[in-house]
Amino acid sequence: QVQLVDSGGGSVQPGASLRLSCTVSGGTSSTYGMAWFRQAPGKEREFVAAIRQSASNTYYTSSVKGRFTISRDNARNTVTLQMTGLKPEDTAVYFCAAGRPILSTVTREDAYYYWGQGTQVTVSS
Repeated sequence: QVQLVDSGGGSVQPGASLRLSCTVSGGTSSTYGMAWFRQAPGKEREFVAAIRQSASNTYYTSSVKGRFTISRDNARNTVTLQMTGLKPEDTAVYFCAAGRPILSTVTREDAYYYWGQGTQVTVSS
């Protein structure tokens, strides 16, 4: 059984940085495309970033491009989301996800089979 554990969230001021981590157990992370989604209060869960199995390609929603970086370490079965220049609108619960999406589905929730429990990120002054 594949399990994902998210960590690294917290409360920060605008402009600060946070680093989220996702650890994969019960399977080999290198066989999965990995992604981060987020859900703000009262809103639907939305795509944030994704990375292909080989880390050869990354994808970002437009609102985080240039501020967030997704990376993976397949030897350690981990995926990281480095977030810089955080804004209040980045406040949400962030979820790690694993699946085998094709290019056209990389931003879709239903392309991912396994999900982390979520980690809260709060950006407020």
